[in-house]
Amino acid sequence: MDVFKKCYEFTTVDEHKKAGLYPYFTEIERVEGNYVWVNGKKILMVGSNNYLGLFDDPKIKASAIAAVEKYGTSTCGSRFLNGTYSLHVELERKLAQFMGKDEALTFSTGMQTNLGTISALAGRHDTIILDRMVHASIMDAVRLSYAHIAKFKHNDMNDLEDKLAHQPEEKGKLIIVDGVFSMEGDLSNLPQIVKLAKKYHARLMVDDAHGVGVMGERGRGTAEHFGLVDEVDLIMTTFSKSFASLGGFVAGDSKIIQYIKHHARSLIFSASITPAALGAAHKALEIIQTEPWRRKRLWEITQIMNKELTAMGYHTGNTATPIIPVFIHDIEKTFMLWKFLRDYGVFTNPVIAPAVPPEDSLIRTSFTATHTDEDLDFILKGFKQGGKSLGLI
Repeated sequence: MDVFKKCYEFTTVDEHKKAGLYPYFTEIERVEGNYVWVNGKKILMVGSNNYLGLFDDPKIKASAIAAVEKYGTSTCGSRFLNGTYSLHVELERKLAQFMGKDEALTFSTGMQTNLGTISALAGRHDTIILDRMVHASIMDAVRLSYAHIAKFKHNDMNDLEDKLAHQPEEKGKLIIVDGVFSMEGDLSNLPQIVKLAKKYHARLMVDDAHGVGVMGERGRGTAEHFGLVDEVDLIMTTFSKSFASLGGFVAGDSKIIQYIKHHARSLIFSASITPAALGAAHKALEIIQTEPWRRKRLWEITQIMNKELTAMGYHTGNTATPIIPVFIHDIEKTFMLWKFLRDYGVFTNPVIAPAVPPEDSLIRTSFTATHTDEDLDFILKGFKQGGKSLGLI
């Protein structure tokens, strides 16, 4: 048996390319604000996680350039040895203060944050209790941890309690959920999860990659939105969304962070965040705290677009965030609407299994604080024309 046999028999990509319905690995030739150029054509971006509109902000770019000029282009080493710069330490101090936690620890990507944190904390004698819809990085991290896994139905608190009640007393228990679920935009029921964690003596970690910067009065995320910052043991997020950079961090009690720092393999055996990414994240954190108008505008846009798409006849599910899913419930029609919108001039993301259940295929839209009213009108016109031409609305 040839280990590569599966590769030569994998024909799905070729079939979709031939049909003109292949949506992945799109080459973006140029970026200007909320517009990108693909095959020489200017397209309005509605598929980015650039929630606050910071990725091309002049202040962010200047901060990244200044960091490169002072520290170079790379650390050429891990945090454990030669790769800890004063920029890392200063940013971690500011992040901990911002998040209302004792300490924070940065990783080179959000995925590495989850891989390192979870696999360091949980072992063979522990149980990790997961919402079935958590991000893939959490699933991979749990596999690396060797911990027992218990999955509960998405946001089903009765099922969560049932899973907790059946765990042996002697096992350590860690509940992990997304604050904002990245495909469908709904929130974890953190108030009830916190109550159950206390009742069954479990710890709680929240992946708030899509919440920090967006949710809460000060942008501290889903836990702040529910008034539960002090009740969540660990909060992680990424720099690749609201922070307009690359990397991630986890924040919590000092003793826990120190343990992770000395046991997380994805931290110890990986080069640390580059100076440019650190410089961008520094400035983004400052802007998140000093320019609340961005969140206010983002929520105005979110309310308008959810209302208008629903009024057209589309189903947007239980979203409560700037991630607005447009459910199509049919894989081929999902690709067809994506193609219509791309040709029309709107960049969206088709989402199919395994990212969502097969019956829940959707077009994922995500909005940015710098989208204009004219942008919104253009997007809505595209969805109306596409939906009618395909018989979806």
